[in-house]
Amino acid sequence: MIKAFANIFKIPDLKKKVFVTLTLLAIYRIGCYVPTPGINTQALAGLMEEISRGVGGALFGLIDMFSGGAMGQMTIFALGIMPYISASIIMQLLTSVVPALEKLAKEGESGRKKINQYTRYGTVLLSLIQSFGISTMLMNPEMLHPAFKGVAIVSEPGWGFRLMTMLTMTAAVTFIMWLGEQISERGIGNGISLIITANIISRMPTAARQLSSMIQLKQIDFLTLIFMAAMLIFVIVGVILITQGQRKIPVQYAKRIIGRKVYSGQATYIPLRVNLAGVIPIIFAQSVLMFPAMVTRWVPVLQGFSALLDRGGFLYNLFYAVLILFFCYFYTAIVFNPVDVADNMKKYGGFVPGVRPGKSTAEHFYYIMNRITLAGALFLVVIAVTPTLVYIWLKVPYSVAEFFGGTGLLIIVGVMLDTMKQIESHLVMRHYDGFMKKGRLRGRR
Repeated sequence: MIKAFANIFKIPDLKKKVFVTLTLLAIYRIGCYVPTPGINTQALAGLMEEISRGVGGALFGLIDMFSGGAMGQMTIFALGIMPYISASIIMQLLTSVVPALEKLAKEGESGRKKINQYTRYGTVLLSLIQSFGISTMLMNPEMLHPAFKGVAIVSEPGWGFRLMTMLTMTAAVTFIMWLGEQISERGIGNGISLIITANIISRMPTAARQLSSMIQLKQIDFLTLIFMAAMLIFVIVGVILITQGQRKIPVQYAKRIIGRKVYSGQATYIPLRVNLAGVIPIIFAQSVLMFPAMVTRWVPVLQGFSALLDRGGFLYNLFYAVLILFFCYFYTAIVFNPVDVADNMKKYGGFVPGVRPGKSTAEHFYYIMNRITLAGALFLVVIAVTPTLVYIWLKVPYSVAEFFGGTGLLIIVGVMLDTMKQIESHLVMRHYDGFMKKGRLRGRR
């Protein structure tokens, strides 16, 4: 593998792509430290610390992770790439339920460009809405935490601050979106995914410092460290296996005669991914769980139940697991349509050996997809709950425990696999050895 990395710098085109990618990621990280004008940073730091401990702390931690800490410091990149992700998910869902968008998606490259343009418009709209909400809450911090009533976080509140914050953060999101597109076009890997991964990895030094401080203060023993290292390796290997896991459905195409040409039949397969939904079920589940936790904390009659819905509680983990299972099946049902796949196969003369074309093939796909989705969903439940269990059982800070599973680890592993696959394809194409001695590296797609 070390030799494969060294070979990258022997290929001028690949070396240039890697350099462009690293440069643009460095530019993005610099922007994460540019503060938003008109904010008292000391008062803001206290507010953010209280939010992370209280209601919505899990969701705030997720947003802060995606923004690389920019949300916690309320810099110009505070929104990060989340508006673009939200707009992309909304467009993907709408494409499955709105006939006009579904027809547009089937038009090929031109349709994809139009959908991407609509996604950009949606990103700007969501950025304006979210930045307006952030500016309003900063001027009224008691909306986020009652203890901060009367605390001045904004030096000069008013519509001037609102408009400046909206303009600054929306422009920053647009710039981040442009950076991601430039990385995808001129660099290596998927730009948006690499930006998210860079944000998650940027939290590792802080986690390492906290763990080192615990070791120096003898708050954690050597056997626990060995157990944590073994557990981390085991979880990473499991994530890689499930991320790359596929069920290959054999497909046979009959011999066809088109004009004067005879096309011989061929055997291929349809790969059905075990974890087709990716990290989206975890994100949706965390977002949904925030609302009952807020209601039980703010409504006096229900305050006795608020502790039951805190992160780490039994009810929280139970609802968390159920929601992940639900969103796995929900999202899979949206992005994978067995009827469409079966109809396309029948149109081009394809069939699954031993299964009748048409309705029987669709039922066959539906039967298989239901079962492998269950395996992927149960895996996501285990990965999502693992950081909380590590946090409770091993008594380590959550900033350390979150790297033992959850959204961050799934994103890091998946993006790294995709990026290394692209690099390996460049190496093999130019007759260099890839990262693996046997076989070829396979990404998520």
